[in-house]
Amino acid sequence: MNLVLLTTETLHHSWFLRELSRRHPVARVFVETETLRPAYETAHPFEAERDEHERALWFAKGGERLSDHGDTMAFPSLNAESAVAALRQTRPDLAVVFGTGKLSQAVIDACGGNILNLHGGDPEEYRGLDTHLWAVWHGAFDQLSTTLHWLAPELDTGAIVGRRPILLTNGMTLAQLRAANTRVCLQLVEDALDGWVGGRGIPAQPQARRGRYYSFMPTALKQVCVRRFAMFSGAMR
Repeated sequence: MNLVLLTTETLHHSWFLRELSRRHPVARVFVETETLRPAYETAHPFEAERDEHERALWFAKGGERLSDHGDTMAFPSLNAESAVAALRQTRPDLAVVFGTGKLSQAVIDACGGNILNLHGGDPEEYRGLDTHLWAVWHGAFDQLSTTLHWLAPELDTGAIVGRRPILLTNGMTLAQLRAANTRVCLQLVEDALDGWVGGRGIPAQPQARRGRYYSFMPTALKQVCVRRFAMFSGAMR
């Protein structure tokens, strides 16, 4: 199987690639280097804590970069003609998307239509960006889940391959949520690839409804989420 990963350079994506490659070798990693920037402030200190947590958890011996675990090609946008041409040249049997911007029909076509996307949440409730944070903001802790779906031209609307809740533990902080989510991402993709390789295909169900679209969460609301998550998990007594 000629498998490719479309992603961005983060600690949790590097861990995902490292672990996925143990069972399903990734032929090439396409890295998007430029991301959308909102016109308002979104940074929050918990994000630095999140990176410290993941670095200590997964990279005590180094290997933090995607290039440490696979053949990478970087492009400002994966929708660029050069990126699409490189995808066509790679001729993937299947692609997995984890954390890129919205991808064009040209990208989908370059992968033969066989693109799976990881969405941090339930797209029938939350589409778009920072969806786990928006679930926390709404107090919907039972909706903290991860979904694997086929990529469709309209954002987060493709047929659902699998959806699993994120394991929330006593005393957990918001800075630890991304790592827990990434473990679920790996499980969902490994199950799908096992079916593909085993000749069972990757069955999926169309979405029953279209969730609300959310954009970047502002810094002030993230502060509220940090507190609400800690109160829910028992980290704040």
